[in-house]
Amino acid sequence: MKNIDKNIIMLGWVSFFTDMASAMINPILPIFVVGVLHQGYDKLGFIVAIATFISYALRLVSGYISDRYGIVKPLMVSGYALSTLSKPLIALSYGWKSVAALRGIERLGKGIRSAPKDLLISKYAKSKAEGKTFGFHKTMDIAGELSGTLILFAVLLFWGESEDILRTIFIATLLPGVFALIIVTFFVKDVPKTLSYKEKLSITKEDISVIKTLLFYFVFLFFLFSDAFFTMQASHVGIETFWIPLLFVVSTLTQTLISFPIGKLIDKIGYFKVMAMAYISALVAQLLLMWGSQLSVWVAYAFLGIFTVTSLNANRTYIAQFAHNKGSVYGVFYAGVALFAALGAMICGMLWEYFGAQEALAFSMLGVSFALIAYLLSIKKRVS
Repeated sequence: MKNIDKNIIMLGWVSFFTDMASAMINPILPIFVVGVLHQGYDKLGFIVAIATFISYALRLVSGYISDRYGIVKPLMVSGYALSTLSKPLIALSYGWKSVAALRGIERLGKGIRSAPKDLLISKYAKSKAEGKTFGFHKTMDIAGELSGTLILFAVLLFWGESEDILRTIFIATLLPGVFALIIVTFFVKDVPKTLSYKEKLSITKEDISVIKTLLFYFVFLFFLFSDAFFTMQASHVGIETFWIPLLFVVSTLTQTLISFPIGKLIDKIGYFKVMAMAYISALVAQLLLMWGSQLSVWVAYAFLGIFTVTSLNANRTYIAQFAHNKGSVYGVFYAGVALFAALGAMICGMLWEYFGAQEALAFSMLGVSFALIAYLLSIKKRVS
């Protein structure tokens, strides 16, 4: 952990426990909605869309506030508090609307804290080590996901997958959430006001250039299946519910193993080549998911993990290196993710519900393919 600030290490533990709690419910939430509550795939799509939009759109506002007024840690603490308190309440849901509302509140917390968190990381990162720093933080983040997923698998394996067990799991997320809230409140230092406060905030040419580059990522997220639909495809091809958490283990373990090396690779060869690797991984994941065998679905989760960690580390590092108003650009980045991923989830859910799984998969596959071709053509001169 050479060149990693102690404040970022503590923030890494905050993300570890928060993502442990999230990972305890993310693999089973689609099963809970469709299988236990007997709601349709279109309703699942709406839940994903609402949660995604709220999670990312609010980052635009929190990023602006962080840049303009220097308010960073208070936003982070309030965001973690909302997420901690809302997850267990899903146990009381008996319809898709209440799940959507609580999931929305939980994602609201993530939306409030995420851009300020990235701003804090970028401020405490050592010069020319931004990729390594974001790679370390993402490693802690994903290690938490891995731990939560393994806990979930053990619970389902030994106690079964009844409705009561699923609801108990939602309640149990309170414990790691409280650990995260204590650490961020008492052990994470705020950004010094002199580093963050701006009397007047204006978007610069550098900020606009960065935002234009991010557009390709938004398009990819529009077409790529979300993890909720990866889960339903796994169920569709016959993988039993208690194995579903291990699919997430495949994804999160892959991310844990490669996150730090990917961060170092970004520092070495640059953003554009690394993002090309990420997009190719997304295409391979979608191809394997469309293949339709149980084995191909398992491998698809590994490639989804490669895409997820590579693209997030690269984009966050790129903003840290080249944006002027970093908090605001992080906010724009997450708002773009919100809009495109939410619309994509809604469309995929409706296609699956009214036309079938293969039609939804074909829509996603074609879109990802065309987006990849467009990206490779656009960066040809940059990487030559």
